Amino acid sequence: MADPGHGEAGPRAKLMQEVAEEMDSIEAEFGDQYEIGRVITIVEVARPNGDVGLRVRAGQFPWVALGMLQAAQKIVEVQMAGE
Repeated sequence: MADPGHGEAGPRAKLMQEVAEEMDSIEAEFGDQYEIGRVITIVEVARPNGDVGLRVRAGQFPWVALGMLQAAQKIVEVQMAGE
């Protein structure tokens, strides 16, 4: 885990930084003419003992969340193909 006293952000600050960077990207692409719709968060959580888990939070019906995740998978596959 990061030690906030040694120049690295703590877990909460790291998550907030990721969200802020995503908002910056959204604003750069869409300007100020948009609304935020549904949101899914997927966070890898690592413990000092080496255990790693995933937290998934989706505030919509499960079938909507699955459709969004399938669309996200296709977007990532296209991005990977372009590398």
